[in-house]
Amino acid sequence: MSVVENRADPSAEKNEFGYVLPHVKPLQIGNLTIDPPILQAPMAGFTNYAFRQIVREYGGAGLQATEMVNARGFVWMDENEAEHPDRLWGIKEEARPLAVQIWDNQPDIMAKVARRLVEEYEISVVDINFGCPVKQVTQRAHSGSYLLRDPDRMFQIISRVVAAAAPTPVTAKIRLGCTRDNANAIEVAQVVEEAGAAALTVHGRTAQDFFKGSADWDHISRIKPYLKKIPLIGNGDLSSPEQVLAAFQNYDVDGVMIARACLGRPWLFAQSVAILKGEPIPPDPTLAEQKECMLHHFDLVVKRFGVEKGTLLMRKYACCYAQGRPGARHFRTNVANVKSPEEFHCVVNEYFPKDA
Repeated sequence: MSVVENRADPSAEKNEFGYVLPHVKPLQIGNLTIDPPILQAPMAGFTNYAFRQIVREYGGAGLQATEMVNARGFVWMDENEAEHPDRLWGIKEEARPLAVQIWDNQPDIMAKVARRLVEEYEISVVDINFGCPVKQVTQRAHSGSYLLRDPDRMFQIISRVVAAAAPTPVTAKIRLGCTRDNANAIEVAQVVEEAGAAALTVHGRTAQDFFKGSADWDHISRIKPYLKKIPLIGNGDLSSPEQVLAAFQNYDVDGVMIARACLGRPWLFAQSVAILKGEPIPPDPTLAEQKECMLHHFDLVVKRFGVEKGTLLMRKYACCYAQGRPGARHFRTNVANVKSPEEFHCVVNEYFPKDA
């Protein structure tokens, strides 16, 4: 992150922990107040019911989101009386507020799914994905970040979804553009607002960048003056409470969204809330506590998906928990091959000893 301005009062004294605090307000998304203004990003393959429950237990996330849902697939299941998308499992009974992210390029299909989500699932926010850069979504389905090249189509999708979802607020998540040579986020942001969206989240990379390089928060911040009434949420490379604080101090954003860093550190939200309040940052859990968290996460996944599938799914989560820690490569190599709960526990016990 580079710094363009400091929103904290430069003349203010540092608090007892050495921080000059920015003026952070609750985030208003339509009729919904998000406090704290720290959001958990929707991430395909990761932010399922079990993971959201883990984050909720640690606290600190003002708004959580499901994995993105393929709108066309949802409609097909509905018309063929099949079970609704697996990614919606559990959300009817889940705590609110909760956002569901949907994607497609057909306004009528998107509107139909948004209405069902509001009526049947009573979700808090409908979020539209215009940021996914993966080929399956962009090149094959002409959706996600592919649509950034067609603001008119985006307007049609958003306006139809807004009408269908009312009074539930609709938000949009974008990237800076499709390519660095055509970073049209300012134009797109204005289209998003004009179409009736209640908030805009911007990831500070282009689709061409995928997840390479660094998120450009300067560019994110430059969008804010072009929005007349809706909040701007910044996303990209927030991996510590200090970086969350810096985002609010140095950039013109109303909220922040934490993504990949929280997969192995679900306590990051609570730490970020503490630093924004000027309180001491809770330390990372001990190795023993992290082990307990991982095993609890494993139990939740197995309970939902069954032993065989749950064990396979948990392998990727376990790799996230080990990220950046001593011996992580050895742990990932071994846990990536486990095929049973017994093997999983054996690898975890080796890496997280009882006397940790």
